[in-house]
Order: sequence, then structure tokens, then C-alpha cells
Amino acid sequence: MRPVRPGRPPGQFIQNSAMIMKLEIKDLHACIGEREILKGLSLEIPKGQVHAIMGPNGSGKSTLSKVLAGHEDYTVTGGEVLMDGQNLLEMEVDARSRAGLFLAFQYPIEIPGVSNANFLRAALQARLPKGEQIDAVKFYQRLYQKMDMLKMDRSFTARSVNEGFSGGEKKRNEILQMAMLEPQYAILDETDSGLDIDALKVVADGVNAMRGPDLGILVITHYQRLLDYIKPDVVHVLADGRIIRTGGPELALELEEKGYDWLLKAA
Repeated sequence: MRPVRPGRPPGQFIQNSAMIMKLEIKDLHACIGEREILKGLSLEIPKGQVHAIMGPNGSGKSTLSKVLAGHEDYTVTGGEVLMDGQNLLEMEVDARSRAGLFLAFQYPIEIPGVSNANFLRAALQARLPKGEQIDAVKFYQRLYQKMDMLKMDRSFTARSVNEGFSGGEKKRNEILQMAMLEPQYAILDETDSGLDIDALKVVADGVNAMRGPDLGILVITHYQRLLDYIKPDVVHVLADGRIIRTGGPELALELEEKGYDWLLKAA
């Protein structure tokens, strides 16, 4: 991925403290092949807040999540993304993760032959200084605590990552990863997709348990029902690659009642 404007080198922080503790997206343009999908998207997510993005199919919601995570199929052609003052777009994918960005996939992939426990242990180990090792006892104590929070059976530690999991189990596993990695910013890409109401409540409870002043959350969803359980501070409407409306939680209720056509006509 290459930005048109290189911006600041990786790891260089902005000195203005008012601009630091947030994920800031400025006039972001991105395409896949010759097709432009994001067309000047701007958004700020301060730590301690939950923001929701809603919008019709094809508006660019999942593209945004993949661009932020560094997916190689997408090319950034303009704009800037700063995470706590760091130039996110100049980082490799693994560096973005180590810096504190987390993406919960809409369609989590299976990793045959790699157990959940080993996967999480390796991910946490990669964040430690060279030569420092994870304490195995403390790791499993913490892992079991998070699994209990998500009502996951202990047998999942030995199962391959997402292999043979139901849709609900995969989504719980994504939130388990989030709980263990403790990111600075979490992007939940249609986490409610494929969940029944009971699984939705469990996943939402897990996310709510992690809310706090040190975490910024971006929830991407089509429907109000997820936002009944994960109450957003701010709701944004994305259409044709741009944010066309921003409001409070009541905006999601209005969209549930009226749909998107009234906003699209006014945009």
C-alpha cells in the first residue's frame, strides 16, 4: 500500500498533544485496481469512545477496515491516517498490530494445525522486548479468565484457530483475541454478521467489558440491533466512499426506521 503523500516517517510523533490520543483519518482515498472506493473519507475516533459506521452495501465500510489494517489488495491514493500521532499508512501490517491496531474480521479465516492457545501466545510474544518470555502460568490464567467472560469452553484452547467453528464461535474467538491483545484501537467489521441473538449478546458483553479510557472502538454494521447492546457514543453514515452524516445514537434508530434513501437524496 502506498500513500500519495508520504507524511511523517513511522514512529515519529506529532508534538501537539491535542492530536495524539485518537485515530484520525483525513481525506482518505483508496482504490482496488482502477476502482476508487473511498473518496475523501474523514473521521476521528478518540480513545475512550465507541464510534459506529453504518451504510448501504457497497458504500466502503469493509474497504475502510481493510485499508486501515494494510490489506495488500487496496491502494491508498490520497489522505492520511494517524494513530496516536503515528503515520499508520507507512507501517507494515505487523507493525500496525504491534502499535495497537486490531481488526475483527467479518469472515474470520481458519488456520488448520495451529491451536488457539499457541496462536495467542505467539501473538503476545511478538509484542515483548527481545529476549523476554511469556510466563506460561500467567498466560493460561488470563486466557481462561477471558474465555469465561465469553462463555467459551476450555477445549477451544486446543482446537485449531476457527477450524470447524460455527459462525458464532468464530466471532467469539475474534473477541477473545481482542481481549488478550488489549489493542489501543479496535475495528469490528460486521461482527454481528451471522450471529443469533444469544451469541450477539455474548459478543457484545465481551466488547462492553473492554470499554474504557485506553481503547477506541470502531463498530461497522448494517443494522441497529448490534447497537442495542454496544451503545455507541457517535454514529456515522458512510455512502459512496464518504461520511455523509454524523450524529448521536439516535441516528442509528432513525436509520432503522427510515432506511438510507432519505439521507442519500439529501447528500
